[in-house]
Amino acid sequence: MIRVGDRLPDFHLKALKGGPVDGLGNQPFEDVSAEATRGRWLVLFSWPMDFTFVCPTELAEFGRRARDFEDRDARLLGFSTDTHYVHLAWRREHHDLRDLPYSMLADTKRELSQALGVLHDDGVPLRATLIVDPDGVVRWVTVNDLSVGRSIPEVLRVLDALQTDELCPCNWQKGQKTLEAA
Repeated sequence: MIRVGDRLPDFHLKALKGGPVDGLGNQPFEDVSAEATRGRWLVLFSWPMDFTFVCPTELAEFGRRARDFEDRDARLLGFSTDTHYVHLAWRREHHDLRDLPYSMLADTKRELSQALGVLHDDGVPLRATLIVDPDGVVRWVTVNDLSVGRSIPEVLRVLDALQTDELCPCNWQKGQKTLEAA
């Protein structure tokens, strides 16, 4: 599995663009690469598969909190092993997903899932979350089992802590004092 300090592996994937699904027009898809994510913070997360139960709760919450990530100069990107066409159908069908502001990558060949080491025995990705710095270095990784959703406030808390480049104690929150090395 990918570790803190590793470089984000290269990837080139088809994606469903972010934005209101009814406003995507004739060109709802785009190509996204790891190279295109350089220069700003990246929060990359995976979910097992579209049209499931826990997954839309996470995707919708990332969508509701997207402005908080933007305010921290962090790009959100999500992925599963479903195709970009399935992502589109799911977003059209599920009310909470219709206006997601971030792109949904289609890791159909499971290359990114395998490169990150988050591919479950069932052939779907676990619920992984990575924070990658502007130089493409992984600074935080968490992986949840298929049945357990992640905490978006914790992702934001850790992003805030990483962006201070300071020593942040347990339960540190943005605006609190950091520690000084003795």
